[in-house]
Amino acid sequence: MKLMVIDGNSIINRSFYGIRPLSTRDGLFTHAVYGFVTTMQRLLDEEQPEALCVTFDRREPTFRHTADENYKATRRAMPEELAMQIPVLKQVLDAMDIPRYELVGWEADDLIGTISRKCERAGWDCVAVTGDKDSLQLITDHTKVKLVSTRMGQTTTKDMTPETFREAYGFDPIHMIDLKALMGDTSDNIPGVPGVGEKTAMALVQAYGSIDEIYRRLPDINAKPAAIRKLTEGEESARHSYWLATIVTDVPLDFTPEDNLRRPFKPELYDLFLKLEFSKLIEKYGLKRTVQREEKPDCTATAEIVTKQTRAEELLQLWRQAKAVTVYGLGDLSALVVQCETEGDTCLAAELYADRYGGDWHALLKALFSADIRKVGHNIKDLMGAALVQALPTEGFVFDTALAAYLADATAGSYDLPRLFVTYFNEELPGPAHLEPDAFAPLGDRAAAQAALLSYTAAVAALHPVLEKRLREMDMTELYETVELPLCAVLARMERRGFLVDGKALAAFGRDMAGKITDLEQRIYDQAGETFNINSPKQLGTVLFEKMQLPHGKKTKTGWSTNADVLEKLRWQAPIVADVLQYRQYAKLKSTYADGLLKVIEPDGRIRTSFQMTVTATGRLSSTEPNLQNIPTRTEVGSRIRGMFVAAPGHVLVDADYSQVELRLLAHISGDEAMQQAFLSGQDFHTLTAAKVFHVAPEEVTSRMRSSAKAVNFGIVYGISAFSLAQDIGVSVAEAKEYMERYFDTYRGVKRYMEQVVETAREKGYVETLMHRRRALPELKSSNFNMRSFGERVALNMPIQGTAADIMKLAMVRVEQRLQAEGLAAKLIMQVHDELIVECPEGEKEAVERLLEEEMSGVVHLSVPLPAQAHSGKTWLEAKG
Repeated sequence: MKLMVIDGNSIINRSFYGIRPLSTRDGLFTHAVYGFVTTMQRLLDEEQPEALCVTFDRREPTFRHTADENYKATRRAMPEELAMQIPVLKQVLDAMDIPRYELVGWEADDLIGTISRKCERAGWDCVAVTGDKDSLQLITDHTKVKLVSTRMGQTTTKDMTPETFREAYGFDPIHMIDLKALMGDTSDNIPGVPGVGEKTAMALVQAYGSIDEIYRRLPDINAKPAAIRKLTEGEESARHSYWLATIVTDVPLDFTPEDNLRRPFKPELYDLFLKLEFSKLIEKYGLKRTVQREEKPDCTATAEIVTKQTRAEELLQLWRQAKAVTVYGLGDLSALVVQCETEGDTCLAAELYADRYGGDWHALLKALFSADIRKVGHNIKDLMGAALVQALPTEGFVFDTALAAYLADATAGSYDLPRLFVTYFNEELPGPAHLEPDAFAPLGDRAAAQAALLSYTAAVAALHPVLEKRLREMDMTELYETVELPLCAVLARMERRGFLVDGKALAAFGRDMAGKITDLEQRIYDQAGETFNINSPKQLGTVLFEKMQLPHGKKTKTGWSTNADVLEKLRWQAPIVADVLQYRQYAKLKSTYADGLLKVIEPDGRIRTSFQMTVTATGRLSSTEPNLQNIPTRTEVGSRIRGMFVAAPGHVLVDADYSQVELRLLAHISGDEAMQQAFLSGQDFHTLTAAKVFHVAPEEVTSRMRSSAKAVNFGIVYGISAFSLAQDIGVSVAEAKEYMERYFDTYRGVKRYMEQVVETAREKGYVETLMHRRRALPELKSSNFNMRSFGERVALNMPIQGTAADIMKLAMVRVEQRLQAEGLAAKLIMQVHDELIVECPEGEKEAVERLLEEEMSGVVHLSVPLPAQAHSGKTWLEAKG
């Protein structure tokens, strides 16, 4: 039998610092609790113990504090954001029916030690889970310590057994106490022997085992005279430190392993997880409500399956008169549910199935998707796309609950209906919500699929007024109605149109890359003097840093680091490094672009990407399956890919992009007069900045000066540090700091803005764009420096980046509307960051170029110009100009 005991304070502490802050709508921080539960579950899956318990420290002083007032005196107070989660975690453990132990006067470590020994005496194995190395002294043949560590947001565990401990330390686990007695422990303020560090202490314990043996053999031990002197003078401190570091294993704790056998969760766990908004955990554990509450009104009781055309016509008339109807359906539109409020605030849900309908299915859908019927949906862009495939209209959509939820909380990460229902109603979605929308497709389990369709439709209808109110309260209604909602139809049409690709040229490019890769492989093997797997970081590291002895190697737990940053620093040390970097570039171009894009070319020769509207926290669109927004442009060979995206015969591509949009927005938002004047002058902004920073005339600015000024200009928008800037432009940190100081002296309004925007964000808890797109920033209240610094960087750049995204989205809507209004055959087909691409007949080229420049430049009115330049060509590469 096996029992797992978890150090509650240690693991929640690591969860707190290892996960991005999460909070409920009421402002309760929950990320430490969430991290604890997920970490615990992963460990349970790994170990499969029959019993489980958790120990906690108490606030009251322990016997160690009473004996030594300096013990742990240097520890900082627990952050309030963590302290508020400790009682919540205990509530969760109680609801999960997991025993927890705490005892006045004793530390959690002492309880763990006692529990482990009681388990051993009862013939049980014990697994102690902690992030503190103190517990390593408890390791025996029947007690294993699972050491948990969190680094860069990633939690890892390491099993420490007698064998792995001896391999790591060179002595038995019990002598971990002796090691601490000698070297001390700054985190617990255990003094150790003054002047004796970890290296000396390790050598002494490895050689002599215990401090008793060390002091018995003084002064004849194998150590330097200075070390012997320090040990002699520090014996009293060593003995006291040994006592402080020793975990007590016979605490008067009422404990038997059998009392901790794992039990089913208590019913209240469901309600608690709802309150904490842990919808993923509700799904993971399959939790269900046990006490029936009064249900929200839904339409399932009055649902009807429509089979006759006469009934459909009656319903169409009813829907046309309604303020709005809710529509939810399958991706191929073979099944839909339309919900409508009728007189007396009652609801009617009509189920529409292509295989059951006796009338003209296409005509029914055409009427439903016309402007005559005002519709509410969820992810309506996808619904519109499905309609376009069947040559149906995409009009009359007035609300999208997924988009609204995204605007209300841009960092939630997921906007599926079951989770939104829990978030906003603190209830699980009624019906078989375990079925995701794509599982409905074949209607294989028709009864369950029908119930799920009804449930999802009712959820959309319930969320509509709540989210509509939420957007009004957050001052985002205008953004929603003028930008996000109309953009859905624009993107649906763009996805349908696709981008024509020269498949033959792409295949030839792939063959060219294959040849170059083969040549580079041989050159690399020749320089290495052996063949090896170039794609294996371990084998490559061995060749570069052990065999060829190249400098600046960085060794990780898995071997030598061979990432791009490391190799770039070595580029000029040996030709093989440049060849490896070139090899990687060609390999990626071949696999990701040449081979990858060839696979997704459709029969009509076009590639159709999918634009995601609810992914980025800044509001930018993203492109997936395939991602056409990251086609490489920085290298000559990479930019050739753009040359394979072409216009149809008799057509051209018109490409228009903004010039320095983020810097212009910085000038406008910060109100810096010097920066605004620079843009108003019409001269090159980077040159003018360089002239002011380096105190020279504009005509005396060198290319290096301009490059440095450009790096500072763009770096400021992203909250760059002097260290990062130094790396970017190849100067010392002191020089980079001086550049930044000169920059802020030149543009003092920017410095004021940067200070004000962070302070305002800290007060309000969020930042917003000019169009009131909002991003919450709980990170700014974190006690973790790295997390807080991240929040400050986001506060600096989100208003700029987010406003740029808003401007581009509004420009897309305006361009599409004007192309239609002027009756042009031109079609908007692609958006990439600050760039729009239109495919048009050759005869419309000049008109489209003018239209793009006018609409993009005039989309907002700033204190500085916002120019857009258009170019045209037969390929994307030519049109980019």
